[in-house]
Amino acid sequence: MSGATPQPPPRRKRMSRAARERQMLDVAEEVFGERGYQATSMDEIAERCGVSKPMLYEYFGSKDGLLVACVGRSKAELLDVTQKAMAGATDPADILWRGMVAYFAFIDSHSKSFTMLLREPTAATPQTAEAVEATRRQQSTLIAGVLATFAPSAPAAVVEAYTQIIMGASERMALWQTSRPDVSAEDAARYMTDFCRQGLSPYLAPPPPPPPPAGAEAPPEPR
Repeated sequence: MSGATPQPPPRRKRMSRAARERQMLDVAEEVFGERGYQATSMDEIAERCGVSKPMLYEYFGSKDGLLVACVGRSKAELLDVTQKAMAGATDPADILWRGMVAYFAFIDSHSKSFTMLLREPTAATPQTAEAVEATRRQQSTLIAGVLATFAPSAPAAVVEAYTQIIMGASERMALWQTSRPDVSAEDAARYMTDFCRQGLSPYLAPPPPPPPPAGAEAPPEPR
């Protein structure tokens, strides 16, 4: 029989406030997506997080405050992924394509919570509705900038109108995509860019001329 003194179990590492908040938001988004806003309980979220319900209230104040925080985080993440995707574009059409792919890929990865927000628009309080509208305004600003680059001769009113059309169509397309596992983010983006190209065709910048064949003489400069 060994005379070694048994060692106490290692102490669990205390989670930082930022890490705990991320965990709570991750779990809350999952539960909201599964249950819907009305059927979600703070008890279940707290239990899945391994924290007390009072701690959940300490961080977010209420169930609606928790949902608003989820929407706010998604808003920041969506802006980040779309801007990063468009940063590597080579021309205006590529900017539009990359932005659309990033948008639909992001929605696909948050499909349950996205669907819940659009199908329960009046379930939560005005604060939640405003958080959703703030996300729409953010994306509208981004889209309007892309369209102004993509179709430089389009009047401001046309850009504004198409921005609203694209916003509405993108949400409906995303809802359709989440119900169709065979439709990828690239497929959805292709439908939307084709739609934009057709609608804005009168205002599109002409494509650059192809480079001359190797060894061919450059055309003379106009006098």
